[in-house]
Amino acid sequence: RRKTMISAKCLACKDATGAMISHTIQRRAVGSKDVHIKISYSGICHSDIHTGLGEWGPQQYPLCVGHEILGKVVAVGDAVTKVKVGDCAGVGCMVGSCRTCPECKDGDEQFCTGGGMVGTYASKQPEELQPGGVTQGGYSSDIVVDEHFVINVPENMHVAAAAPLLCAGITCYEPFVKNGMKAGDHLGVVGLGGLGHMAVKIGKAMGLIVTVITRDSKKVEMAKAMGATNVVISSDEAAMAAAAKSLHFIYNSIAFDHNVEMYMNLLKNQGTMILVGGVPKGAMPGGSFALIGRGLKLSGSLIGGIKQTQDMMDFCAKNNILCDIELIPAKPDAVDAAWKRTIASDVKFRFVIDTAATM
Repeated sequence: RRKTMISAKCLACKDATGAMISHTIQRRAVGSKDVHIKISYSGICHSDIHTGLGEWGPQQYPLCVGHEILGKVVAVGDAVTKVKVGDCAGVGCMVGSCRTCPECKDGDEQFCTGGGMVGTYASKQPEELQPGGVTQGGYSSDIVVDEHFVINVPENMHVAAAAPLLCAGITCYEPFVKNGMKAGDHLGVVGLGGLGHMAVKIGKAMGLIVTVITRDSKKVEMAKAMGATNVVISSDEAAMAAAAKSLHFIYNSIAFDHNVEMYMNLLKNQGTMILVGGVPKGAMPGGSFALIGRGLKLSGSLIGGIKQTQDMMDFCAKNNILCDIELIPAKPDAVDAAWKRTIASDVKFRFVIDTAATM
């Protein structure tokens, strides 16, 4: 007997305007290694918007986005050992990879060289894995995922404010660990947005001495309340000069054209700037001289592997780290408005869709 597919309600981008419509998608039937999650909450990430608007390439519409997914397990395949029915579980930015290349074996599935990681949405997949041939994301009532890509979520983290950890949280935690940051190191955080505010909280919990660098003087008290020791206003030349050569690391989450050299002046000799925001151009107009003269390092980072994501979730649970969020209903007009506000940087600091209660 052929197992039946699962019909899921969702919000989807109608076309490249990004306008949301109520829609229904099909999830594959639960296979032997699959987990069926009834989604409670789905965070809104700027990547959803870039993808939905076709800014990162043409898409097949209607498209359901979202890769900060938190919910309850309602069914498992007969070979699943990682979770059981009733458990709280999460899904982040990927739902597949080859699992056999050196990168996957090292736990860096996001860098899979055996065909590439399969994104939670907008990735082409065979029809039997994804009805319709393109992965559909978390702005939906249900999702079916191979157990390898499911994150165990402690019961105390089954709250809306934990959903964005599955992208924003790991995007901070992974490079902090990979770069060997340790208690007492000085970390600069450029940009106090969805990623930046998580960098402050996670950095503080790791024992780092955190300095926030922001254009917005209204964020000073907010940054200090989150755990920042210092705040430097980037337009204040005297303050920037006073902070020169004071940081071991800088976490730069700005995702638009900007010159990174003014921030690199804040690094100690042989310090490292980690870039997690996509900077299309203009990052180093002065060429590589800013790096060479002081032995500085410029490092890119992309989310994190499944083991690191699990470690991050456990770390945040132990240290009571959650995102600062605004909860919205799963209605097209509410998500449309949230996208507009996210583009305008008018959110403190992440929107989360209250899926189970309102879809």
